[in-house]
Amino acid sequence: MTITQAVPSDLETVKNITAQTINAVYPHYYPSGAVDFFLSHHNDCNILTDIEKENVYILNDADNMAVGTVTVKDNEICRLFVLPEYQGKGYGRELLNFAEKKISEKYSSIVLDASLPAKAIYLKKGYIPTNNHTIRTENGDYLCYDVMEKKL
Repeated sequence: MTITQAVPSDLETVKNITAQTINAVYPHYYPSGAVDFFLSHHNDCNILTDIEKENVYILNDADNMAVGTVTVKDNEICRLFVLPEYQGKGYGRELLNFAEKKISEKYSSIVLDASLPAKAIYLKKGYIPTNNHTIRTENGDYLCYDVMEKKL
């Protein structure tokens, strides 16, 4: 496994990992309006902006296949996704550990927005919910997520 900083030419890779994961996992937890909201939130412009600010990382497996991504902005972990067929194999844990280590170099706490599918993972890693948000999306659906924090 290797984790490298994304460059602008990696936009499609990051976008594909993100979209494939959202499309495969999120419909089991959220109504369609919320899934569409996630997909539009993680659009080309937002991803490219984060790449250009050197905040995005890609995890490659032993065969150099891009299987996951994470974005680190100051002390916040964002956009942590692992392709569905690679989930449950330690790749997400590797990305989370990487992001935590990077943040710990400058900050004493980590914050993140936890989607419903990821919340249990973050609880196991010592994150504590500090706030809950609900966003009304198109179609009248709702997107609910928790803001979580971990003291280092």
